[in-house]
Amino acid sequence: MTSTSTVSWNGTGQPPLPAGTLAAASGHLTRYRVMAFTTGVVLLAGTIALIMKAAGVKHMEPATGLLWVAHGWLYLIYVIATAALGVRLRWPIPRYALVMLAGTIPTMSFVAEHYVTRAARSAEQA
Repeated sequence: MTSTSTVSWNGTGQPPLPAGTLAAASGHLTRYRVMAFTTGVVLLAGTIALIMKAAGVKHMEPATGLLWVAHGWLYLIYVIATAALGVRLRWPIPRYALVMLAGTIPTMSFVAEHYVTRAARSAEQA
């Protein structure tokens, strides 16, 4: 009898996947990757605009508000895409939280996307 504590996750935080699971979730992985990139770009642009506004560039005023509204809506879609992928790949709850929170820190969504994609692909090969 094998306990779950002795199962190796290859150090990726991704449980082993049955054959074909990643292929079935490839659409979810693509949607997640697109939303991680989009959310990250808009968050980075909003952060740069906010820094410029604080530095005294006054013509940034309407753009900063629009960027933050766009980020809010895109972040909601990012969370939904992350949840859909996590369900397909059987993520543990802490991984859901960490990957979802990555969309709130500038450039972290790019890092999270890299690790999520690498972990999913390595779990499929294992």
